[in-house]
Order: sequence, then structure tokens, then C-alpha cells
Amino acid sequence: MRLVLAMKTATMALLIVSSMSGCMLAQTVAKDGAPQKTEGKGEKVILKTGPDDKREKDVHPGKIDEDANPEFITTSSGLKYRILRKSDKRKPNGSDTVTVHYKGWLDSEIIFDSSYRRSEKSTFPLTRVVKAWTEGLQLIGEGGMIELEVPPELGYGSQGKPPVPPNATMHFLIELFKVGG
Repeated sequence: MRLVLAMKTATMALLIVSSMSGCMLAQTVAKDGAPQKTEGKGEKVILKTGPDDKREKDVHPGKIDEDANPEFITTSSGLKYRILRKSDKRKPNGSDTVTVHYKGWLDSEIIFDSSYRRSEKSTFPLTRVVKAWTEGLQLIGEGGMIELEVPPELGYGSQGKPPVPPNATMHFLIELFKVGG
């Protein structure tokens, strides 16, 4: 875990840390270090665009909406997602071709693939990606950004796909730029 934000008052401190999976955790502690119950009012969780990546040289993920919900939503299939940047523009359907920037990482925060590293957007049909991408990208419009937490059954499953090991939970940050070829 790493410290993302610390706010201190005379009697309390709010510590927000990033877990290995990229999820944000928040805990309020008293000045003496004892954990405190909190209502969550007035606390601001700082969201990130996945693990830091020194290999992203020229192209970096865009901005996250200030009002983005830090909580993940779970679909009936088991996909967890949070929309980091809203868009009312065109949304893809499951058979569309999309143009995106993305990065994928494991629970260990090891990045296994990134279009940002290549400084080049990727274009592909949603019929040729893991099930989680097909489902998740239909939730945002052009210009939107989403973070996915992908259980193995919606990713590469028990077989894996090197460098992704078998039964791995994958995480993706995806920015949707264009729907259609």
C-alpha cells in the first residue's frame, strides 16, 4: 500500500491509501493513531488513473471528473467498474469497433499492457476482446473513462495469457475516443 493523501487537523487525520489492486481505501485516525469511525462527510478521496508508470513518456491518461464516484459498482456478471469521466456522447454496442487508450495491470500493480506506453491509441472490434471489455465499454460514451476490475471468468480464466497468469484478476483503465471504424 502507498499513501495517497493525508489531511491533518488538531485532533484527527484522514489517511487515504491505494491498495495493491488500485482500489482506494480511506481511514480516519485520531491524533494518537487510533482508528475512528467516520460518516464520510466532507472527506475527499483522490482517485488515480491506475499504477504510476514511468514508461508512459509522451502520452498519459486524461483527467478524472472531480465528482467521479470512488466506489466500484458490480454488474450481474461479476464485473466491477467505476466511471471516472462521464460522457453523453455515442456509446458502443457489443459488435462495434472502438478506438481507445488503455492500461492493464494485475493485483500486484504490474502493468502488463498499455497503449499509453506505445504512445498510440488502439482500435479493435469489441467482439475480439475479453468479455469484461465488451460489457464495460458499453457503459461509457466517446470521451468517457472507466476503470474495470475483471474477475478471471471475464478475462483470461484458468488458462491465462502470458504475461497474465491463470486465474488472475485484471484491472484496466480505458479512455474511449471513438466508436466505429
